[in-house]
Amino acid sequence: MTISEHLTEFGGLQVRQWNPGDPLGDPATTIHRISVDWDDEQPWVQKFRAFLELPGVGASRGFVVGWWGTEDSEAPAADVVEALVAAHAALPELRVLFLGDVTYEENEISWIQQADLSPLLAAYPHLTHLGVRGGNNLSLGRLSLPELRHLIVQTGGLDVSVVREVMTAELPVLEHLELFLGTEGYGANSSVDDLTPVLDGTLFPKLTYLGLKNSDHQDQIAQVLADAPVLTRLEELDLSLGVLTDEGGQALLGSQAVRGLKKLHLVHHFMSEDMVARLEALPVQVDVSERQEDDDDWRFVALGE
Repeated sequence: MTISEHLTEFGGLQVRQWNPGDPLGDPATTIHRISVDWDDEQPWVQKFRAFLELPGVGASRGFVVGWWGTEDSEAPAADVVEALVAAHAALPELRVLFLGDVTYEENEISWIQQADLSPLLAAYPHLTHLGVRGGNNLSLGRLSLPELRHLIVQTGGLDVSVVREVMTAELPVLEHLELFLGTEGYGANSSVDDLTPVLDGTLFPKLTYLGLKNSDHQDQIAQVLADAPVLTRLEELDLSLGVLTDEGGQALLGSQAVRGLKKLHLVHHFMSEDMVARLEALPVQVDVSERQEDDDDWRFVALGE
């Protein structure tokens, strides 16, 4: 899997690329993305400052940060974060934020250098939707966002420190949690035990969608989730994009709680055709597309590099 296209929608709003000279879209339906090209003479921060000078920008409900490095594939996000923090008074209505809407043609996900986002999250305490792509140097700090409903962290390898920050977060109305855990080859170093806080169903009491995906350890995750109390409250479980074999499929098949879901996402997997057929016979909507030929010597997550 490669990320080949930019976001077109996030937080229920349409995403539109903005360049200096462009007008603002309707803030009721549109949020804007700012990005730079490799040979762009105008840095990201300068474009963002021009954006802030537009009449009506204060009504913006969201914002998407695209690629920010004009010459360096490992340019850190620190300047972007600093600029967004400094602009918080100019963007009082901002509720939707995605940091790192970067395609593989712009930069591989494993090269994206993130930053400590805790000042940014403190500056925008009313966020309802937060997305982050890239895990290098990423920190969410002590995550406490009382209105956040949707959290997605996309990486080819998520550090255990970030997993633990999420598992100790105060997000009382969170409905959608999606973590791309990644592969050890690109820095993933968490274990199934690090996911324990979310399993009993009390950490995020409003949760209806749980995505623990893109993992080397997808079988083990499936096994612990099969009997986890959180499963009885979910509408959707997403274990896509990882190394899921018949071992994990059997655990899901034997779980009574799985039968209470509305949808089970298992896209990109290494299960047998027989197991696929048995899962498709469950009384829930099951997506078992993108079956990979199983080879014990070469199983891979969908999104690594």
